[in-house]
Amino acid sequence: MKIRVLGAYGAEGLAQRPSAFLINDSLLIDGGTVGSALSSMEQVQIEHALVSHSHLDHVAGLAYLTETLALCEVGKPLTITSLEPVVKALRTSIFNDTVWPDFTKLPSVDAPVLRFRELTEDVEQPIGGLMVTPVAVTHTVPTSGFIVHDGVSGVVYSGDTGPTEALWKAARHVRGLGAIILECAFPNRMESLAKIAKHMTPELIRREIDKLPADVPVMIFHVKPQFYDEIGDQLAEVSGSRITMLEQDKTYVL
Repeated sequence: MKIRVLGAYGAEGLAQRPSAFLINDSLLIDGGTVGSALSSMEQVQIEHALVSHSHLDHVAGLAYLTETLALCEVGKPLTITSLEPVVKALRTSIFNDTVWPDFTKLPSVDAPVLRFRELTEDVEQPIGGLMVTPVAVTHTVPTSGFIVHDGVSGVVYSGDTGPTEALWKAARHVRGLGAIILECAFPNRMESLAKIAKHMTPELIRREIDKLPADVPVMIFHVKPQFYDEIGDQLAEVSGSRITMLEQDKTYVL
């Protein structure tokens, strides 16, 4: 499994892009950024987008991706896939002909640029040649993490979450698990805000680490750009070499 980091951050900064990961060149996990990381030729290869939740830093790039697909006349739709409340939010709040065109009707209802697919929580389902299980996590809006595998290797993606339970319980049963992609938005001194916003800090990760499958590398994303160095220093004290920070524009092979 090949994972290309399009955006590794929890906000937009100078050359710092919001969260998005491209799996095997054709499946997105979240789409906070797309066009600023991929050429048009690379974008038209994307067929599926798994969306953890509806916050802008995870979906903004999908708007421009649909426009690119329309202008390039790809002829096959992008399928945005998530839990029912997330699909509903994207339909009503973004692709609604007010904020952005409703590409489920363009260029025609019979041959649209965009389709939506609803997932069933805690049920493994095939998507784009991979098997995907959405598991609810702890955030301020309906959010799921994802367990994704190809039968040989797999990855757990936390989405945005504070301390949680179900995802780590499910992850312990995954064979060939090569990485856990875990969010960490704020430094320790902002733990009160992190708890309100339901995000992680290095200290919260330290308390969480024993819930995770043992001996699996933990890769951190969703760091707020303003706190990158501070969070990095604090994470280095949590669990030694097991925890690393994801590098934007790098491709990881599991």
